Amino acid sequence: MRFPLRLKFFVFAVLLAVGPLALVGQNLTQLSRDELKSAANEDLTTVAAQLRTAFDNTFEGRWLTPLVVIRNGVDSNELGVPQKVSLLTLGLAELPQVVALQLSVEGSDLPILVTNTTFADKLTHAGLDPVEILATSPDLIKVFEGTGQFGLPVVSRVPETGDWLATLALPLTTQIAGRQVTMAAKIELSTLGDMVRRHPFAQRGEITIVDQAGRRVLGDEPDLLIKRQIVASTMPLIVAGARADALEPYVRPNGMAMLGAYAFPDWFQWAVITELSEENAYAVVNAITRQILVVGLIGFAIAAVGALIFARQLTRPILAIGEVAEKVGEGDFAARVEDVRARDEIGDLARRINQMIAHLGERMELMKFVSHGTMSAIQKAEAEGMERGGERRRISVIFTDIRGYTEFSERVPPEVVIEVLNQYFDVQADIVTEYGGDVDKFIGDALVAVFEGEGMELRAVECAVGITQAMARLLEEHPEHNLHVGIGVASGEVVMGAMGARDRMDFTVLGSTVNLSARLCSKAEPDQVLVDQATRDAARGQNGVHFDMLEPIPLKGYADPVSAFSATRS
Repeated sequence: MRFPLRLKFFVFAVLLAVGPLALVGQNLTQLSRDELKSAANEDLTTVAAQLRTAFDNTFEGRWLTPLVVIRNGVDSNELGVPQKVSLLTLGLAELPQVVALQLSVEGSDLPILVTNTTFADKLTHAGLDPVEILATSPDLIKVFEGTGQFGLPVVSRVPETGDWLATLALPLTTQIAGRQVTMAAKIELSTLGDMVRRHPFAQRGEITIVDQAGRRVLGDEPDLLIKRQIVASTMPLIVAGARADALEPYVRPNGMAMLGAYAFPDWFQWAVITELSEENAYAVVNAITRQILVVGLIGFAIAAVGALIFARQLTRPILAIGEVAEKVGEGDFAARVEDVRARDEIGDLARRINQMIAHLGERMELMKFVSHGTMSAIQKAEAEGMERGGERRRISVIFTDIRGYTEFSERVPPEVVIEVLNQYFDVQADIVTEYGGDVDKFIGDALVAVFEGEGMELRAVECAVGITQAMARLLEEHPEHNLHVGIGVASGEVVMGAMGARDRMDFTVLGSTVNLSARLCSKAEPDQVLVDQATRDAARGQNGVHFDMLEPIPLKGYADPVSAFSATRS
């Protein structure tokens, strides 16, 4: 006897509808309460961890790392005191939150101090001495030296302005007059305070940052919160340097039951505490309970009709999915499963099919945005996918840069700028391909290409010269553009491979050869090709290219001037 699918759904729906609604309602209420508590705890933990990570990333990425770079620049025997001060001033201009940089010489009470003018004016208007506030005392520097905690911030507050400042110190290896030198910095922490205040969780819960003394930090007032049980629990953990996140429900002195969680930033002696009252966390449970009976009765009424309608519609999307799959097999990535609104496995399947088709189409388009080297690496990757890392290879690298682009982009509409830039890149990329090269990337108005294999140096130079000639022809066709090109070519060992984050990588080349090519490009005159010694030696004597020896060129990052040659068609 045949048992139709529609009848199966009808019987199944009726059996479900006549179940013990009271028992289901009670269980659902309890389950909802447990789930809400679990969700609230997860939310609390997630927010605390997010802010902890944001604090650490901001401190290390936006402040500490640039300060280490500045320290390394200052830490040179070749720089005199005026040059070191200039470097501090330039570094301060690039780091808005860093309000003071200081060089302290051991045994001297007169440091070299550079301050942020805007912040210094703010202190002056508040009746304070900027030097007194922004200078790092010798005693504090001795504390850093004694503990060895260089790079770790010490946080303080300026009561008159309400600003929170972090002080850190970095040692220098060079000396002034035979004495140890330390670079100190003061960082204004309003950025971290804004993260707390603007976090979406702050609209429905509380976010508090406390230090090892139980004092609120990054707020308007440094309140002592040690009467809160959760704050008291974090204080010994901060002092001990513990970094274990935890959940802690507790009751405040006013009797309010709270759910709380805390996390500890690596770079600050703080605890990030997130709290939510149980009343707010479980507010929806009562509403859910009231809706259970209503939903159950309505569900029973519509179960039979809905089951029959659903059964009839069940087969239609399956057939539609089959038709779309057939079109995709023929190469039509615009095909989609339409008019499938079911919120079940069939609906999920239809949406996943659409997502899969969209992803396939996107991947076909994304192939236009990666180099041939990247595609080859992906195709050679094993089943587990691409892994970060690289290998040494000897290649030739060319950097091209369009001269006059900035002036051109300022006097013509953006649409024209993009159109012309794409036209120039089309010509350059075609020439790179013609000479067996691979376009690695586009950087603004610059192109980077790599050449490997036999005769790569000659092919790279011929390509570069060919690009200058092609650009000259474009200039003849469009003199109003007034665009030229400068090119640098260098050969040598590089590291080639997948680099970046786990979820966002670039397959590219790194190394001194790449840097040398870029530096030569920056020094090239309009319509000039500059090549390094290695490229010229390998390509010299070949037909079609002539090299003119130039005066050694001083390049950024190189101690001595670098030998360079101008390449032209012979």
